[in-house]
Amino acid sequence: MSRLKERYLAKIKPELHTKFGYENPMQIPGLVKIVINMGIAEASKDKNSLQDCVKEMSVLSGQKPIITKAKKAISNFKLREKQPIGIKVTLRGARMYDFLDRFCNIVCPRIRDFRGFPTKCDGRGNFTLGLDDQQIFPEINLDEVKKTQGMHITFVTTAKTDEECVELLRLLGVPFKNLPISVAA
Repeated sequence: MSRLKERYLAKIKPELHTKFGYENPMQIPGLVKIVINMGIAEASKDKNSLQDCVKEMSVLSGQKPIITKAKKAISNFKLREKQPIGIKVTLRGARMYDFLDRFCNIVCPRIRDFRGFPTKCDGRGNFTLGLDDQQIFPEINLDEVKKTQGMHITFVTTAKTDEECVELLRLLGVPFKNLPISVAA
């Protein structure tokens, strides 16, 4: 079992239970999945560039991403139907906890001028953040990177409110602005 999952079961769950006063232990929020999206509109014109993005995403996530394609053609954006426009990976289980652990403890300190993520969620207990550069991940070989590529990382939780979501992610180790950073055990 991942060390982050052990910490969630042993320390974080009881702390959330006492803080929010849930009547049923099944109401305690948990992390369901992590979705990593990368838009590759410019890279879709070059086949090699698309494969480089897929390779980098598979290295940093630990599994092969799927290529998302356009549903319909839009001439103003020079977009054709079924043209590749992005890649995404959905992480669950042990890979999800391992990625979150690496992201919080290794990747976040490598972000330039990093002061923490904003605490704004989507209203349903999910949190999305955007990264400008994939080169902050230590798994990616910097010599092979031809173009910087940004990505969105979405943390999907079972929390009902934004406050519960932020508290869960803070206890899991995600550094937020204006909140005390919890130390990973």
